Amino acid sequence: MSTAKPEEQISDDTMEDMADEPMSLDELAEEGDEIEALRAENAELKDAYIRALADAENTRKRAERDRREAENYGGSRLARDLLPVYDNLERALRQDGDDVSEFDKALLEGVQLTMRELLKVFEKHGITPIQPELGDKFDPQSHEAMFEAPVPNTKAGDIIQVSATGFMLHDRLLRPAQVGVSSTPAS
Repeated sequence: MSTAKPEEQISDDTMEDMADEPMSLDELAEEGDEIEALRAENAELKDAYIRALADAENTRKRAERDRREAENYGGSRLARDLLPVYDNLERALRQDGDDVSEFDKALLEGVQLTMRELLKVFEKHGITPIQPELGDKFDPQSHEAMFEAPVPNTKAGDIIQVSATGFMLHDRLLRPAQVGVSSTPAS
């Protein structure tokens, strides 16, 4: 029994036949062409593989981004529809007066509780109010100028009235704060 490895088990006859028959130049050229063709095909397949991997990675990233956006901003229509509810509750809370009856006080307390709950829901879902103060500078990124008027002792662009609270949904503007802005006072 031979203990030689498979690559060493080539018979002596085969070796002699290979040594007796030298390859012609045409055969060598053909073999070289085949090798080059295989190398070119290998390079093409490697390029296609790398492109397919990159495409799969881009698709995964795009799907993740779309999922995050849907999670964060999917409820923006519902949020916009709830803003008038906030506005009405805010108007009801401004009606606080000294001449209210006990029933009206209880009703007002219920409205305050409802407003607090609404604000908790807003906060839970990433909705934050934009509440500019009088005298703040007008910011076109988060404010909407409803009117402009010359007001003494103010600078042009100062907020002189807040008509409605604005809201952000995470980092997107849901509704701008509606404000009145001072123009250059007439002299």
